[in-house]
Amino acid sequence: MPKFKNIYEIYETFLKHYGDPKWWPAKNPYEMIVGAILTQNTNWSNVEKAILNFGDKLSPEFIMETEIETLTEIIKPAGFFNQKARYLKSVTEWFEKYDFEVEKVRENDLYKIRRELLSVDGVGKETADDILLYAFGFPTFVVDAYTKRLLSRLKVELEDYNYDEIKKYFEINLPKDVQIYNNFHALIVINAKNHCKKIPSCGGCPLDSMCGKM
Repeated sequence: MPKFKNIYEIYETFLKHYGDPKWWPAKNPYEMIVGAILTQNTNWSNVEKAILNFGDKLSPEFIMETEIETLTEIIKPAGFFNQKARYLKSVTEWFEKYDFEVEKVRENDLYKIRRELLSVDGVGKETADDILLYAFGFPTFVVDAYTKRLLSRLKVELEDYNYDEIKKYFEINLPKDVQIYNNFHALIVINAKNHCKKIPSCGGCPLDSMCGKM
């Protein structure tokens, strides 16, 4: 059985321990969309190198106009560059339907936009929710491997530890608030890198008294 009252208690514990994570590191919503694609199957340091390769040219218009071969060279540090170049083209073509304007996307229902994104080549559930939350400010919780590991070690009982069930668990048990979803996802990642690793490093972990450690 979990050793905490509710998942919001975990959020408050993280926030008190780590402070505001000021997540996601992007200059504008489109750069965030690009980052969400490039970070697939790689670490953020490689994404930063790829984004730096764009210089001051990173824009939806540039992605649309640039030949795929040139684009693959620019994003090569992020790995899987042939696939990701296609994915960048696809998600940018989707964004073009809204004239590359965040407010035009936000005029629509969250679930409509999420269905559209999931139909875009290279956009799975985690990537879609990254884009929806961080680029467009929709209240949708992002689930990754760190989230699953956290719930498992906290002994949260779910019928199936799949993406949809974990996402539902957080959204039911938290206020429907973009900033909380934003911060909590970031804090889960930070804690996973510091303590909740594949082999736990529990010394100094803010959740030490609440965790099953296995």
